[in-house]
This record gives sequence, C-alpha cells and structure tokens, in this order.
Amino acid sequence: MTRIVLFSIAIVTNFTMLAPSSAQESGDVNTLDPNISAIAKGDLIAFFGDSITQAGAKEGRYCRLIGDGIEKQHPDLGVKFIYAGISGHKVPDLQRRLDRDVLSKKPTLVFIYIGINDVWHSQKGRGTPKDEFENGLWDLIKRITETDAKIVLCTPSTIGEKTDGSNKLDQMLEEYSAISRKVATDTGVTLCDMRREFIDHLKKRNPENKERGILPRDGVHLNANGNQFVAIHAAVAIEKALRTRDVSATYKPRSLFNGKDLTGWHVDVPHLDKNPTPKRPLLSATEISSASANQAAI
Repeated sequence: MTRIVLFSIAIVTNFTMLAPSSAQESGDVNTLDPNISAIAKGDLIAFFGDSITQAGAKEGRYCRLIGDGIEKQHPDLGVKFIYAGISGHKVPDLQRRLDRDVLSKKPTLVFIYIGINDVWHSQKGRGTPKDEFENGLWDLIKRITETDAKIVLCTPSTIGEKTDGSNKLDQMLEEYSAISRKVATDTGVTLCDMRREFIDHLKKRNPENKERGILPRDGVHLNANGNQFVAIHAAVAIEKALRTRDVSATYKPRSLFNGKDLTGWHVDVPHLDKNPTPKRPLLSATEISSASANQAAI
C-alpha cells in the first residue's frame, strides 16, 4: 500500500504552537509519520456534516487543509474528496441525503461530523430527540458499512467555550456526545472525540473563561486556529480508520500443495530433526511448539 503523510510540515508546526497539550501529549500526532500512513492510491474521502463541514470546504478550512495537503504532496495518488456539509443539518438530514450526496460517489472513507444542530436547535423546538439521534447514527453507519467504506464518527464539539460548565447547552452536548461514543464503540467504527479534545484544550488555553474566540469564532463555527485544530485530529482519525481496512484483496496466497503429490511434506518424527540427509518437513516439532506459544502470547 502506498504510504504518505497527511499534512505538510507547516500545518503540523502551526498546530504544535497552537496546541502542544493535545494530540502531541497523547502521542497521536505520531500517526502523521509517513511510515505508518494508510492513504492509498485512488482513495475517495467524504466529509459529511453541517455548516462546520460546509465551511470546511473553503480554502484554509479543515477539510481543505487535509485535502490540499494530500493533493500537493502526492498528486500521483489521485486521492479525491467529497465536500458534503450543509448548514443547519442534523442527523435526520444526513440520513435523507446519504445516498445522493455521498454513497453514489463511492467513497472509501466517510468522515461524519454531526450533532451540534441536533442539540442547538432544541432551543427552538427543532432539535433531534436522543433516540432518533442514536437510531439515525446507527442507520448511517449500517448503510455506509454495506458499501465497505470506512467510517470516522465525531462527537459534537462546543456551543460556547466557557470551561466552568456554564455554557447553556453543555450538559446536553455531553449527553449527545456520550451517544456518539457508544454508537462508535458498539459498531466498531473509528471515533474522533472532538468534544473531549475541545474541552481538554480549552481548559488549558482559556484561563479567562471566554465564551468564544479560542477555537470557534462564535462559540460554534471555527476560526483559523479552530480549523487547524480540527484538521489535525480529523487527520489522525482518518488514518486510524484507513489502517483497519482489509488488505487481503491485494494479497494472493500461494498454495503449499503442488497438486500432484506430497513432495516436500513429511510426518514430523524426531529423527528428522537430527538427520540432515532426508528432506526436512516444513516445520519441525520444535518450531511448531514455538509458533503455537507465540500465537498464544498474541
């Protein structure tokens, strides 16, 4: 599999100055190492969500930081991107347009960043009830998984950046984030816990307990720092998800049987391990025992 780095050194450096306490402290930033990057030739990555993702398709925003970085460094791979964010959308909206906007284009990975409006719109009686939110995520994942595409599911980040729990919808965001985490765990898809990453960062970088302006410009929609922050965590999650894909399709096993006779195969008897004259079996008793022990240890 062709291996590449998702981000340019400039983006990583900018993030290092912005938030050394987050991805780096956890060690996750190491997944940007070219030796373990999992992007492959012909990959098609879909960014699917609300206004944060719609804005993310613009130059310098989180989706484009990822997309442009890959295209610039490795144009030979032909990696393509689907930018499918629509302002105001919630989980039920994503369910309705999944086939048209995403699956019809045959992505290899779908990055789902949703949940803010499901919570935020509750103030006007247009939010998404918890059971519909959870069932909707299950439906999205089921339908995407049926196409063999990999999935990253994000938790909703913030509606207000105060760190003392006084943002009006903090508790509700935690409840919906918990649903997203549970769905990711139960379905086995890759979780990108934006809620946790934002909170951890803000606790260290918002000592004045500001309501906005640290990562989102208005408490929700990302500023320049916020876009870099989301891009780095999204990139880590995307690589993690792609590394789980089945590579067996590119591996062609060779049969050990020649189709005619048992040439090269022997009953494993002790004297064969000491007698250099007869042709050895593929594995001696000692080697089999060792292999079994190693497998048990794994």
